[in-house]
Amino acid sequence: MTSPDVDMSAAAQFLAENGRVLDRRRFDRLFTGGQAGYVRDAVAAYRNPDGGFGHALEPDGRCPGTQPLAIQFALDTLDEAGAWDDDLALGALGWLQANEPDEGGAVFVAENIAGWPHAPWWVPEAGGPASLITTGLLAGTLHGRGMAHPWLDRATELMWARIGGLDAAAGPYDLRAVVAFLDHVPDRDRAVKALDQLAPLITSPEAVTLDPGAPGEVHTPLDFAPRPESLARGLFEPAVIEAHLDHLARAQRDDGGWTVNWQAWSPVAAAEWRGSMTVTALARLRANGR
Repeated sequence: MTSPDVDMSAAAQFLAENGRVLDRRRFDRLFTGGQAGYVRDAVAAYRNPDGGFGHALEPDGRCPGTQPLAIQFALDTLDEAGAWDDDLALGALGWLQANEPDEGGAVFVAENIAGWPHAPWWVPEAGGPASLITTGLLAGTLHGRGMAHPWLDRATELMWARIGGLDAAAGPYDLRAVVAFLDHVPDRDRAVKALDQLAPLITSPEAVTLDPGAPGEVHTPLDFAPRPESLARGLFEPAVIEAHLDHLARAQRDDGGWTVNWQAWSPVAAAEWRGSMTVTALARLRANGR
């Protein structure tokens, strides 16, 4: 079967018309030889004096103040583009350490979201507990870059402790963050054993949808194993992965862009997510040989 074609020119036109500067710089860096420094500067524009990131860098939280998910968005973008900057990362780690819950890690949403537009699910949790989602994603990215910091040490200990107690109550976003952590944490033997233990949860119908055409806010094998070297890739049959890659390629819309499958709570956030997802979809396809 012939793989679906992707129209790169149409994607570029879509981003030129609709994308944030950040995503246009990402596209230039990843696909046209653009400079890493331009991505770094685009990310740094969202930085706060406290070392963290805000200003709707993560489109679902529109507050100017620093948010853990905005920090993750910043670090992930720098990592993806080969634009990593230790000074930016260490500044963010300083904020994370200064604002960590008693048990370590990071909250899901910081209290400074109050009074600002945000997605319905961007609600601070009572008591400010550590979030498996933000802690796992942040720790995974930082480990992938070989960072060393007291916040990361505590976050790693917290992740190992939480992973050991996961059961069927863990949601798909929790499990995706855990897999992102396991992909990069230095103790590879322990990571492999942990994934084996979690395999029944990750592959359950409650967590992952194997049908590429399933509608709604579903989580696919590519969400858990976006790259061939992803630790969770072995949990899915190669034919399933290929079917989802085909579906991802075909999901390019007539205007040249991709979209997301979760709630569009704000026209501006929806548009910003489309630009972000367009670059992410192209990068994911290329990472898988498409």
